[in-house]
Amino acid sequence: MSFNRYAVFMLATGAALTPGHTRAAAFQLKENSAKTQGRAFAGSASAPGDTALVATNPAGMRLLDGRQFQFGAAGIGFSAEYRGDGGRHAGLGGAGTGMPVSGADGGDAGKVAAIPSAYLHLPFGENDQLHFGASLTVPFGLETEYDRDWVGRYNGTGTKLQAIDAGLALSYDVNPYVSFGVNVFVERLDVKVASDMDLGAVLAGAGVPGFVPGNADAHTRVEGDNTDVGFVLGGLFSLDEDTHIGLTYRSGMQHKISGGSARFDADTPTGAAALGLLRSRGLFVDSAGRATLELPAVATVSVTHRINDKWTVMADLSRTGWSKFDQVVVRLDSGQSLPLDFGYRDTTFGSVGADYRVSDTLTLRGGLAYDQTPTTTAHRDTRVPDATRKLVSLGLTWTPSPKTEYNLGYTHAFASDPKIDLVTDYGSTLAGSYDLQADVLAGSFTYRF
Repeated sequence: MSFNRYAVFMLATGAALTPGHTRAAAFQLKENSAKTQGRAFAGSASAPGDTALVATNPAGMRLLDGRQFQFGAAGIGFSAEYRGDGGRHAGLGGAGTGMPVSGADGGDAGKVAAIPSAYLHLPFGENDQLHFGASLTVPFGLETEYDRDWVGRYNGTGTKLQAIDAGLALSYDVNPYVSFGVNVFVERLDVKVASDMDLGAVLAGAGVPGFVPGNADAHTRVEGDNTDVGFVLGGLFSLDEDTHIGLTYRSGMQHKISGGSARFDADTPTGAAALGLLRSRGLFVDSAGRATLELPAVATVSVTHRINDKWTVMADLSRTGWSKFDQVVVRLDSGQSLPLDFGYRDTTFGSVGADYRVSDTLTLRGGLAYDQTPTTTAHRDTRVPDATRKLVSLGLTWTPSPKTEYNLGYTHAFASDPKIDLVTDYGSTLAGSYDLQADVLAGSFTYRF
């Protein structure tokens, strides 16, 4: 009996070592300010009075009123329910049964998550021309989880990714109309993914008696983490006291995960027998591993214009370099390696919004946005079955005193039902669509001292 070690290993890790499956628009989180949340993120790098400028555009600290601290949190509710006819065991090397893959729809793969943020601003120097800031944000993250026995288990059962940034910012006001700033941050990235493996299909394709597709499943768990340093460069240019233009560039991040691990196990006797047989040939062996994961750079243009004492309008346009995330090569200490192709594309985000000042203590706001997904139909998968979305936001600010401010922001995302049509590395198929829902409710408190 002979085995093609690389082919069989690719079947195993192609379903397991996929941190890049967290690749939709939900992977990039903009929910770092309740105030910008309420206007669909318009004015994120140019609107006065939001301490989140420390992180989004450090040059914008010129627009903050003295020393202040802001703490906030956003609750993100994401729902993703698969609908389809299930899959078929097409099989490998002519070993397919053509029978349906067992399992249900997997339940709601979405989660409800809380995203915290915190900012500090301290002006200093002659005429307060220098500004110091500190920030804590979550710029990337997602979590999806299916029932273990669902019909798409060979494509993924769980995915979790989180990036947390702790930053220090400094800016200088050249004059009342021009300022420049930088925010240097340390980013901690944690990744965990899980999938089932159809070892029955692997062994049937190799001609091993007693195995057929679907009769010997095993499970894989992969995790890794890394800490790296990045930066945000910003400029703020004011045509007059009513019109501000913000330009920002957030660096891409190259996370070199060197202490990752891959684990394989089975819940049934047949799966355990298949796993043991393949391990005797050096396959599906628990091992440490390494990979380089590149998070994208983001460039943003932001404009804010105060029309009068009541109305202020804003707009943002940003470009995210997701095409850098085209391929990840995973290398295990056991000597095996695998290139993983993802097919990302660069994306565009655009938003418009407005604030209406009802009184000295109350401001209402709203906004609309277009958020493009980096995935395409050819590369969409079950881990994050995302689609380009349209956002509608509402919010308010209540300022009961000169020192305190409360903000609320709400966003609802509208997306078409994305379709998937997959052939797994085990030769099975999965075709269907998703019902997607997403809502965000954010709040923050600002204290000036």
